[in-house]
Amino acid sequence: MKILIADIPDEGLDVDIKERVNIDDTSLSYPVISRLSLNKIDREIIISGSLKAEMQLKCSRCLKDFEQCLEVPVNVVYHPVEEVGPERHALKDDELDMGFYRGEELDLQELLKEQILLNAQMKPLCDEQCKGICPKCGQDLNTGQCNCSQKEVDPRLEVLKSLLEK
Repeated sequence: MKILIADIPDEGLDVDIKERVNIDDTSLSYPVISRLSLNKIDREIIISGSLKAEMQLKCSRCLKDFEQCLEVPVNVVYHPVEEVGPERHALKDDELDMGFYRGEELDLQELLKEQILLNAQMKPLCDEQCKGICPKCGQDLNTGQCNCSQKEVDPRLEVLKSLLEK
C-alpha cells in the first residue's frame, strides 16, 4: 500500500491495513493487520500504531514447525532522502526509529516488512524448555532420551585420558 504524501491532511491520517506481506525466507500465516496513524510536520512523516502478524517458524533446536503471534508497536519518523547528506555516520539511539522516503509517496508495505523483520526472533524456539535433538542420532529429546553415549571425549584430548588411568 502506497500513500501519497500530499494526501496526508494536516490533522493526520488513520489507516487500517489488512494485507499479505511477502518477506523472503519468512512465512506469514495470515494477512498482516495494522492500524497506523500518519502525521505530517513539514516534510517529516510521523507514523505510530501497531501491527499483528502470525509467523510460521522452525524451532532452532528441534526443527519443528510452529506458529508465533507477533504484536509490535510501530513508531517511526520518515525523512525525505534529499535532506540527508551523503556522508556516513554511526546511528545514534534517537535515529534507530528513523526511515527515509524518496519522491512523493510512502510505501507502507516496506514499513510493515521492516517492522516484522526487526521484531522477529533471531533464534526461534517452539518452547523455552525445548531440549532440541541429539547431535548423534537425531532423536527429538523432547519426546524421550536416546541411547547415545553422552560422554564424548574430544579426539585431540584422547591421549590425556590414558594419564587418568595411571
